[in-house]
Amino acid sequence: MSRDRRKALLITGAGRGIGAATARLAAQRGWAVCVNYRVRRDTAETVADAIRAAGGVAIAAQADVARESEVVRLFELVDGQLGTLGGLVNNAGILERQCRIEALNAARIERVMVVNVTATILCAREAVRRMARPHGGAGGAIVDLSSAAARLGAPGEYIDYAAAKGAVDSFTRGLALEVADQGIRVNAVRPGFIYTEIHSDGGEPGRVDRLKSGVPLKRGGRPEEVARAVLWLLSDEASFTTGELLDVSGGR
Repeated sequence: MSRDRRKALLITGAGRGIGAATARLAAQRGWAVCVNYRVRRDTAETVADAIRAAGGVAIAAQADVARESEVVRLFELVDGQLGTLGGLVNNAGILERQCRIEALNAARIERVMVVNVTATILCAREAVRRMARPHGGAGGAIVDLSSAAARLGAPGEYIDYAAAKGAVDSFTRGLALEVADQGIRVNAVRPGFIYTEIHSDGGEPGRVDRLKSGVPLKRGGRPEEVARAVLWLLSDEASFTTGELLDVSGGR
C-alpha cells in the first residue's frame, strides 16, 4: 500500500465492536487506519476491505498487544506502511466469565490486567515516542477505552475488569499531564451498556437487554455512538481537552 498525506491512526482490537466502528468512522474523516487484531484476521480484513472499497486507506495488522515485542513490531509496521502516526486508540480489552470474588484466581486477574492495562501503557509509550515534540514528532492524540464499570464497580460480575478500567482512568489522567506540553492530548471514553460481542465473552449475550431499563435513556448504546465520541476527542474540535474521562453511558 502506498502512503498518502493522511495521518496514521492505530486502533487496537479493531476487528469488531467499538474498535471496528471507530475504524470505519475514522477513515471517513480522513485518517489512514491500522486495524489491529490478535486472532480474528477475517473480521479485521473485512473492516479494512470495507474502508478501502469506500476510498479510504487501511491495513489490517496482527499483534498481541499484551506482548511488548509485538507492540513494538506493530508500531514499526504502521511507520513503514502508513507513515506519520497522528493518533492512537487503545481499544483492545477483555473480560472473562461473570463471577463473584470467591471464584477469582491469580491467572484470571493477570490475564485481565495485562490486556486492559499493560497493553494500554505499552501502546501509549510507543505512540509518545513517535508523536512527542521532544522526539521530533508533530503531536497527536491518544484515546483510551475505559468503561463505566470503572466507577460502578461491576459487583457480582466483573470486579477484576472494573478494577482494570479504573487503572486505565488513572493512567489516562497521569499521562495527559506528563505529555501536555509535548503536543499530545490524552483522554478516555467510558462506554456503558453497548451492544457488542464482549457480553458473549462474559457468558451473557443478552446482558444489555437485561439491564437497559436501569439506563436513564432506557436503551443500550451502539458502537457507532461510542466511535463518535472517540473521533471527537481525536479531532481538533477537542484541541483544549486533555486528561478527561468522557462517559458514553446513556446517563447511567
